[in-house]
Amino acid sequence: MSIKGLEGLQHTLELTHTWINDLDERLEWHNKPRAFRLLKSVLHALRDWLQLNEAADLGAQLPTLLRGIYYEQWRPSRTPVRSRSKAAFLARIAEDFVQDPPANTEQAVMAVFELLSKKVTAGEIKHVRHALPDDLRTIWPEPYSAPGAC
Repeated sequence: MSIKGLEGLQHTLELTHTWINDLDERLEWHNKPRAFRLLKSVLHALRDWLQLNEAADLGAQLPTLLRGIYYEQWRPSRTPVRSRSKAAFLARIAEDFVQDPPANTEQAVMAVFELLSKKVTAGEIKHVRHALPDDLRTIWPEPYSAPGAC
């Protein structure tokens, strides 16, 4: 692998750590592996709640390493999921935290939504939010503007 390729890997690793560190600070968990698990869980749920094109558009704005995680085990033919309510979304996240549930799953998900609003372009966040059911959209805090991607 070329030096340039290694630099690209190092950069995406650093970006991913920045995202996880930011989320861990927002949550005040002081547990980066757990914050990463939450980020992954919410990204997977979002991916499965969105129409194919919107899911791909969101994925394109993620750092390379997170993009790979986002697409992990994705079955596009099964998206979007049929039951797309806020309760179903939160239940899906809770499934990944059976052993160590967050004190408030809704607030934890809101922290990920805030992170995405900070890291992904405002236009893409607007499209993603618009594609979600109304009740789920209520937990994506506004304003949802981001200065730029990643």
